[in-house]
Amino acid sequence: MGLKAPYELSRLCRDELIKNRGRIINIASSRAFQSEPDSEAYASAKGGIVALTHALAISLGPDVLVNCIAPGWIEVNDQTGHSPTDKASIPAGKVGTPKDISKMVLFLCQQDFITGETITIDGGMNKRMIYHGDWNWQYNLT
Repeated sequence: MGLKAPYELSRLCRDELIKNRGRIINIASSRAFQSEPDSEAYASAKGGIVALTHALAISLGPDVLVNCIAPGWIEVNDQTGHSPTDKASIPAGKVGTPKDISKMVLFLCQQDFITGETITIDGGMNKRMIYHGDWNWQYNLT
């Protein structure tokens, strides 16, 4: 998913959003803040959605509140057999689910004082510092 659709939808729906005191909830990714090799296009698109969020919050406020969710590892294929190592690598002790994201969407839609924010939902992974050898993590140059 790129940046064009959220931008165009907000532009095309602007008048209705203002009239109805609407909410925009953009979906980015934790990859807006962390990267792996060869992920420049994806990371920059997600970073653009984060920037679009705060810019729209200023342009459309106070009538429209605009926020963003940046999910981390969210299991969308109903896979339940994640390894104990996978689960242990996430501070929350589990892989996220779509319900974890939808609960935050509903929460943000009910707020009247949160705007321009990006909320990372990744079970705490963005707070963990990992170095080679920590937590049985190995960096392999291949």
